[in-house]
Amino acid sequence: MILPPSHAQRLELNDEVHARPPEAMVAPLRVSYLALLLDPAQREASWEAVVALAQRSAVAPPLPGASHFVADFGTYRLKWERHTEFHRVMIIAPDASEDGFAEPAITAVPEDWVAALPGQLMVATHLALLPAGEGVPDMEAIAERHFGGNVLVGGKIAGGAGHAFTDFRIHPGGFSRILVLDRSMSQRQAGRIVQRLLEIDTYRMLALLALPLAREVGPFLTASERELAGITAALVRAEEADEPALLERLTELAATIENREAATLYRFSAADAYYDLVQRRIAELREVRVEGSQTLQEFTERRLAPAMATCHAVARRQDALSRRVARATTLLSTRVDLTRERQNQEVLASMDRRARQQLRLQQTVEGLSVAAITYYVVGLIAYLAKGLKVGGWKVEPDAVTGIAVPVVAIAIALGVREVRRIIARRAGAPRKARSAERD
Repeated sequence: MILPPSHAQRLELNDEVHARPPEAMVAPLRVSYLALLLDPAQREASWEAVVALAQRSAVAPPLPGASHFVADFGTYRLKWERHTEFHRVMIIAPDASEDGFAEPAITAVPEDWVAALPGQLMVATHLALLPAGEGVPDMEAIAERHFGGNVLVGGKIAGGAGHAFTDFRIHPGGFSRILVLDRSMSQRQAGRIVQRLLEIDTYRMLALLALPLAREVGPFLTASERELAGITAALVRAEEADEPALLERLTELAATIENREAATLYRFSAADAYYDLVQRRIAELREVRVEGSQTLQEFTERRLAPAMATCHAVARRQDALSRRVARATTLLSTRVDLTRERQNQEVLASMDRRARQQLRLQQTVEGLSVAAITYYVVGLIAYLAKGLKVGGWKVEPDAVTGIAVPVVAIAIALGVREVRRIIARRAGAPRKARSAERD
């Protein structure tokens, strides 16, 4: 059967569900795990480091652009994954000793390669997968033997198919430790459990990256809230002359808050996502309490939940402050607009008064102009009448002059009026055209 053309990313999206599968693991086993925070410029360097190690050991390297790589290096297996802001390396080696932490798996990897890995180290963990043996594990003996006598956290996992213990502490050498005792887990199940335990530690640390930022932002928000309170208090009793200065202060405060919010938004959002992953991975462990010890869920929630609540509170406080500043800015801008509108109205009223004064002055000038023109025209008529009388015409110049004065004055006044009417019509035509265009 011939199918329609496939989407360009159909195969990639379909295979995404199979990406980064857990390794099959059989006890006894040693695992060393590193998670390093990457700058955007270091993302390619993480792939290059894995390529260099593969070429150094005559192993087929990952393809360009790959974000996941698993290979057998003989004495150990290496699993590398690159994520949005970190990459992680898991080294898996068999363990013939009874102490899974005596010779960590990372000792099989060249030291110079480990030291040169790009990024900042966030998580370094040694995990030992050992047979559980008979009976209930002695937690005090386990703590003394593997964890320096520290108080352990953990219990039954996978519905009782195994046990997991840790102390959430960094031991000498810079690594934390996790002990997994396999009672009846399958190879794939053991691999999933190990991966979940390591992811819990990784996502817990990445979620906590937001806590120092929240503590840093807190004093800034307090100072900004005080500044906003001062501006709004001044706004209540402000005069028109004070409004521009208050608007400038408020605009500067809004810009500062927006800048800080833009700088922290990603970190707080990422913390929420990582915290959700921690909770999901813990739920997938299917823990069963061991009498006298805290489960991983209890310990993590008691330590991590308050930190995340602090981050949420700071994020909400920051968002609320931004909205309050926006409301204050809108209010002050409205006041400034009203003041400007009132000033514009006063200017227009002043212009209207000046226009009326100019009109009255113009009418006065027009009256004087009519009188002056009448005077000159009547003078010309008087000269004409005198000339006609000298030429023999029976004309009385004084009578003609007297009769001409009102006639000429009325004619000139009507002419001036008609000229003014024509000018008004020509000036009104463009205004009507512009109104028609707007309609």
